[in-house]
Amino acid sequence: MPQYKRMDIKETINMAQLPQHVAIIMDGNGRWAKERGKLRVFGHQNGVAAVRDTVEGAVEIGIKFLTLYAFSTENWNRPKLEVSALMELLVNTINKETKTLMENGVKLHAIGDLGKLPDKCRSRLQEAMEKTAGNTNCTLTLALSYSARWEITEAARQLARQVQAGTLSADEIDETTFAQHLATRGMPDPELLIRTSGEQRISNYLLWQLAYAELYFTEKMWPEFRRTDLFEAIADYQKRERRFGLTSEQLTK
Repeated sequence: MPQYKRMDIKETINMAQLPQHVAIIMDGNGRWAKERGKLRVFGHQNGVAAVRDTVEGAVEIGIKFLTLYAFSTENWNRPKLEVSALMELLVNTINKETKTLMENGVKLHAIGDLGKLPDKCRSRLQEAMEKTAGNTNCTLTLALSYSARWEITEAARQLARQVQAGTLSADEIDETTFAQHLATRGMPDPELLIRTSGEQRISNYLLWQLAYAELYFTEKMWPEFRRTDLFEAIADYQKRERRFGLTSEQLTK
């Protein structure tokens, strides 16, 4: 895509009204590869460039939190060869991209049932998170071995244990208390969800946190997604009226 078009799109964005947190479902890697007569892992490999450019685009305009759905709990049920290749790709990508994260001031974080990751993956991930912990430009969160139902169940289990232990009263549990026991505690809820590949569903992703998010769907497959597409999604987001249950008239008072 020509450079001038990217700059034109960027210039339409109101930098004073950026979403603090953008969540993305990176969909379409397998179909993109299949269309080219390749194995699904070829799509995942090419998706790495999309991650890099999207993260750099988020930093470029000042998005403070970016959360990517990288691997769901359901993905463990995929063919073993594909899962093994994905785990190996994850390790290699973390090794190669940590330098880029440091150069862009990006802090790496991860949410999900991380204990299910292979030891090598978990070790490399922990090393990268520790190395980037002091970065403040943007927090990049990878949702790995993650599902929202798993996360909500875990939060309920933690709260139940506290009530059972007598350290928390059931009457003290409200939305704020519950949110503090989710994997995303300490982060603002996403204001914008982007999903690639034309699919229009949330797929068990951040169900609690997306309660008031704006949803943006694009036909573009994830390996083709670039910062220009991120800018277009944000420009579209800024055209919408966010009412949070109120009327338009109430917002203008």
